[in-house]
Amino acid sequence: MLISWNMLNDVLHLPASLEEVAERLTLTGSEVESIDRPGALLKGIQIAEIESLGPHPEKDTLFVARIRDGNGLATAVTAATNLSEGDRVAYGRPGAVMADGTVLEAKAFGDVLSEGMLLSAQELGVPDAADEYGILRLPSDAPVGEDAALFLGLDDAILDLSITPDRGDLLSLLGVAREVYGLFPEAEWKNNPAEQTMEGDLAEWPVNFDGITLEGDGCSKYCLGLATGLKPGPSPLKTRIALSFLGMRPISNMVDASNIAMLILGQPTHAFDSGRLPGPEITVRPARPGEIIRTLDGKDHSLDGADLLITSGGEPVGIAGVMGGESSEILPQTETVLLEAASFDPITVSRTSRRLGIPSEAAFRFARTVDPALAETTLIYIANLLKEWGCAETAYRIKSSSSPAAAPKEVSLTRKALKKILLTDDMDRSDAILERLGLRQTASDEGLRTYSVPSWRPDIKIEEDLIEEVGRVLGYNETMPPRLPQALYGRGDIGETTRLKGFMRSTLPARGYVELVNYSFLSPSFVKLLRLPESDRRANPLKLANPLSTEQSRMRTTLLPGLLRSLELTVQTGWKAPVRIFELGRVFLPLEEGGHEERERIAGLAYGGRDPRHPFGPSERDDFFSLKGDLLALAESRGAVLNFERGEEPFGHRGQTAFITWESRKAGYLLRLKPSIEKELECGPLYAFELDLEPLEAEHPASFRETSPFPPVYRDISLVVPSDHTMEEIAGEIRKEGGELLRDIRLFDIYSGKGIPEGSRSLAFSLAYRKEDKTLTDSEVDEIHARIRQRLEKAGYTLR
Repeated sequence: MLISWNMLNDVLHLPASLEEVAERLTLTGSEVESIDRPGALLKGIQIAEIESLGPHPEKDTLFVARIRDGNGLATAVTAATNLSEGDRVAYGRPGAVMADGTVLEAKAFGDVLSEGMLLSAQELGVPDAADEYGILRLPSDAPVGEDAALFLGLDDAILDLSITPDRGDLLSLLGVAREVYGLFPEAEWKNNPAEQTMEGDLAEWPVNFDGITLEGDGCSKYCLGLATGLKPGPSPLKTRIALSFLGMRPISNMVDASNIAMLILGQPTHAFDSGRLPGPEITVRPARPGEIIRTLDGKDHSLDGADLLITSGGEPVGIAGVMGGESSEILPQTETVLLEAASFDPITVSRTSRRLGIPSEAAFRFARTVDPALAETTLIYIANLLKEWGCAETAYRIKSSSSPAAAPKEVSLTRKALKKILLTDDMDRSDAILERLGLRQTASDEGLRTYSVPSWRPDIKIEEDLIEEVGRVLGYNETMPPRLPQALYGRGDIGETTRLKGFMRSTLPARGYVELVNYSFLSPSFVKLLRLPESDRRANPLKLANPLSTEQSRMRTTLLPGLLRSLELTVQTGWKAPVRIFELGRVFLPLEEGGHEERERIAGLAYGGRDPRHPFGPSERDDFFSLKGDLLALAESRGAVLNFERGEEPFGHRGQTAFITWESRKAGYLLRLKPSIEKELECGPLYAFELDLEPLEAEHPASFRETSPFPPVYRDISLVVPSDHTMEEIAGEIRKEGGELLRDIRLFDIYSGKGIPEGSRSLAFSLAYRKEDKTLTDSEVDEIHARIRQRLEKAGYTLR
């Protein structure tokens, strides 16, 4: 936000220097990022009057001017064709300095010596302020001999403030002036821009107008002002210069009046050509899905039901708070103007602006909340400007429509909370600070005071907000007494989840992974990419109420899309080497009964790269089992037991997808992505895993004991099982019967082929039996081994 130091001094008596004000604003939350002095190099430029003007005796394209400034008469040669005798201009004698630092000198043009130079807007450092080609002509009342930089405000300093999203009230000169008034107790109002009145009796509208209709809750207040007999032309020079310094290009008197009003008061406005409106009325309503409007930039936009429209005669004439429509824009021949000032819902405007890609100044302000009390004030301010400039008749009543006003918000401050947080119980001093910030005390009791929150501070909602206001004005460094912290009971702990994440961030890079950090927001397109069916709750992510963009409008239900997007961008840059990446973060899953649950997860992705050449052959590439090895190593380092079962995911390759289970429930997946997804991303094969952190949070250190002096007894068992039965299922049956004597099960052979029925395979296990206090006899082992074989036969397996 750009703020003019000169304009700030026009509205406030300031007891501090520019640097002091900038430092105080920065320390209290409104950081001044820079201070620019556009005319800092200007020196010796005076206001002069052209006494005579004639052609150059030798050069047809030049003119010779005799000018009078504060030091007498002088001669200047110029090529400008826009000058006349009596014009007042900016003139620099030899030795004067232009805005770019050029030092002027006397220069001969043929037999005529030019003593310095007449300056254009470009040479004064304000090229956008020019309303014609040539020398910049000053107002006829410009005092001859005075410093032109001082007269035009070219000595100004421009403060660039970084305003936080919750302080939309600071997006104007008025808002910053209120803030500075609150920060400096000695500051006094000189000319409060919020106090606007129109002199004389206000007339009824001379044009037919049926009224304003508000539909829905997107607009709480809508006001219209009227200007007739508009005479299009440039705005006054000082206004054009001020707009240029504040980052806006001067256009015309009507537009400039609206823009300077927005910069001073913070209320965006929009002007309609009354004669081009489809009907003599204005309706503010939600758009109909598919409704089309062409905006002032000449682009057509398709709207949906979440957008808010300004219509006339049933036809769209503007997107509320974002941009006006082309059909009713002001033209050079426009004479009658309807001027809009309204209060639109911030979330609606922000969502529409981002969705349609229209980042207008109006949308920027409405998205951060505009004070509804400013609508009439701004229309009066613009009306007074147009009247002062003599370019329109504006003494008409303002028409308005609004929803029932909400009761003024009140927030209480207690002495106890003030003491607890700021270490002060001075309620009177706090009251004085809050009063200067615009919060009026409405009730007082022992240790408690209640304040009415002004309409321009919607960010103040609870007691802590009042304490923050007091604290930032008092200052956290100089005013708070030093003290030791109160006694801490117990020992602080970062928590198992944070500790686990730190462990993973040191372990996985050792296995070749690089950590990524992606936004928690996704594009809705991830559902299509992962082929998620509507019945999958991951396909129904939470929608953001106020997204940064469509590409970041959903809360992620899985970490995989962020990894895939990062890999895709990496490969597009020309990367050919293998990639191993992982991410730690939360996913947000909707619940059937409403609301959502959040889970901490880890996800990984491996890609073999685009260059197939490896010194040791294809075994060096990642595959399903290399990622499984990483997961098992991670689990074993935490003492966790993870199992892998055959499974299916919408985005997983059939036959190369496994569910990761923990304590008999699904905790994640390990898979190769579908070939169709790999083709879409133009890279593959891709292997991925995603796992809840819960199984790994509780660390189970390895335990040690003395080795048993009694040797184990081994027996082998071979059986034919259906191919869709896993080794873990078979091992589970064996363990159930083996009891405490069965110490280990090891799969040592898998065979399918000749001699084995189709759809089956042969598995061979080595079983180790042991007892701690004696050596088992063959008869003891044979007995338990026979029971295991019987159990397997009863389960339907064929023993070999």
